[in-house]
Amino acid sequence: MAALGPSTPTQHDQRNDVVVDEETPLLSPPTATALRRRRSSARRATFVDWGKRPQLLLRGLIGLLALLFVALLVLVFSYRGNAEDSRPPSKPPLPPLDDRGRLNPPNLLEGKHGAVAAENRQCSEIGTALLQKGGSAADAAVGATLCVGVLNMFSSGIGGGGFALIRAPAPEENPSQAGTEHVVIDFREQAPAAAFEEMFHGATEKAKFGGLAVGVPGELKGLEEIWRRWGKLEWEDLLQPSIQLAKEAKVGKELARRLGYFGGFMPEKKEWADIFLDAETGGFLKEGDTIRRPAYARTLEAIAQHGAQAFYEGEMAEAMVKKVQAAGGILTTEDLQDYRIEVRKAINGTWLDGRRVWTSPAPTSGPVLLGMMNLLRRLGIEEERHHEQHGSQGDKDAARRALWAHRLVEVFKHGYAARTRLGDPAYLNQSALAEIAQIPTQRRAYQLAKKVDDTRTFPIDHYAPLFDVPEDHGTTHISAVDSSGMAVGITSTVNLIFGSQVMDPETGVIFNDEMDDTSTPGTPNAFGLYPSPYNYPQPGKRPLSSMSPVVIEDAQGRFQVLLGAAGGSRIPTSVLSTLLNMDIKGMDLSQAIEAPRLHHQLLPDVVAVESTFDEYELDEGLRARGHQLKIDDINLGYASVQGVQARRDGKESQEVTYLASSDSRKAGWAAAY
Repeated sequence: MAALGPSTPTQHDQRNDVVVDEETPLLSPPTATALRRRRSSARRATFVDWGKRPQLLLRGLIGLLALLFVALLVLVFSYRGNAEDSRPPSKPPLPPLDDRGRLNPPNLLEGKHGAVAAENRQCSEIGTALLQKGGSAADAAVGATLCVGVLNMFSSGIGGGGFALIRAPAPEENPSQAGTEHVVIDFREQAPAAAFEEMFHGATEKAKFGGLAVGVPGELKGLEEIWRRWGKLEWEDLLQPSIQLAKEAKVGKELARRLGYFGGFMPEKKEWADIFLDAETGGFLKEGDTIRRPAYARTLEAIAQHGAQAFYEGEMAEAMVKKVQAAGGILTTEDLQDYRIEVRKAINGTWLDGRRVWTSPAPTSGPVLLGMMNLLRRLGIEEERHHEQHGSQGDKDAARRALWAHRLVEVFKHGYAARTRLGDPAYLNQSALAEIAQIPTQRRAYQLAKKVDDTRTFPIDHYAPLFDVPEDHGTTHISAVDSSGMAVGITSTVNLIFGSQVMDPETGVIFNDEMDDTSTPGTPNAFGLYPSPYNYPQPGKRPLSSMSPVVIEDAQGRFQVLLGAAGGSRIPTSVLSTLLNMDIKGMDLSQAIEAPRLHHQLLPDVVAVESTFDEYELDEGLRARGHQLKIDDINLGYASVQGVQARRDGKESQEVTYLASSDSRKAGWAAAY
């Protein structure tokens, strides 16, 4: 991912309008002085004293043998070090941080009535304030999500879309009603009606920046549906805090960093410059400066008064369509009017100690997450838990941890091979749907376990990916839980940082570039895989997503944990790593979120390792087994996890304490009361 967001093979550097590739060499090109020295050395080497020819020949022979010996050594060591030498740069292609410590200290907030974890402290506090007013977890999650769209608009906003996972217990006033619901609200952006498969052929940048990159936004309809079904407060109550912040707020550390890294396009676009540049200095707003988004505030006021429909019809819709089309897009007012959310059943599986795991179905990566959890059980993760929590710290334990680092990466690789089979279910045939249904099954985990070799990793084709799929990008996630045990996890996005870089000055809406998550027909990649036809642009189709929020219930069916993440393609591995840190290593929620992570998404064939990961596990667990590594600065926030956990004193205890934590990688801070 590009430094502050998800990892991408290339990321546009807006400050100097160049494309920075992860294959950028670690060494600088030779200077002019160095080149002159080399040429001078070459000229000197041509002068020979032929009067001393025999001695020179003998010396030359000895020198030649020495050179051959050195060359052999170089060949051996270059082969052994090939994984390091051919990897992408160990540091992402962005400026260094101002401080080398964590963006924020780790945080673990505790409350008796509920908790909210968002990537922005004010947004977490807005969520808990709504709980204190008598609101539900649905109210809190919606209010916090709207807040992130105002303060961290580089990640999400009403010009984007996403998914929500809801655990809704039966109402206390009607206990005879059927038990707990587990529902997914799909408000993912979809392709406009004029979209077609070849629309980005030979023009891939148009899928990232400009009007053609814009998918039909779904966020507002999704948030309104969550509130309509499970909210307790008035709709206006959820929007009012964000309206005030849009009128005037302080720039946070994370926004200031993103402006410096990705705001290079803004000075040339008045609607952006008016908001994000200091009128006196002409520079970007800094942390602590006042930021005002008056047009966006007016838009939120209209939505508070008239509901989400004000966004999808009438003057507001016409203004947005006009702007997107002027930027080269194909969005129409009919696209906005015709947008519909999808209500899906959550999918589930079993986990350690008889617990049940709930997550979202395709087109998200929830099936992949469940499949990876099943494979871990087949590989003996329960035995590993016993060793971690009751073993010693000797050499055998170090070797065992190194082995499990390898096993975890193999699980990731098999999981992301399965991810190449995902797509929008509405556009898949029965055969493709049947393949997706097999991903989270125990039978498939049994088959894959036989393909895991504890001594080595394998080339790409061993994992049987079906297609090449694009890497998706930055998001935000909010986790909210109330005293009834309702849990709401909302993951939303505008995709790349600041989306498509298209903003409507009339409404203040920043539009997504979700069409970049689609695939373009064409030639195979370096591994011989063709782009996935399941993910080609078609009218109304929703792109594949890495989003995978998860709710875990204990063996008695009570709420235990809600986790979700931002970070594009790294979301499933980040959620799973956090869960393993809690369940296998016995970490508390904050420790589990903050611990360094591994990531492998099969393509490219490289393990991304956060910089504070244990060196022995990297050397003996991964390098020795043939894995290629890329070291990432843990502070650069590739993926950020937000979680809420219920703590009970005993199995039968009805007393619950809610713990919440937000990832310091993205300057997050949770809230509870």
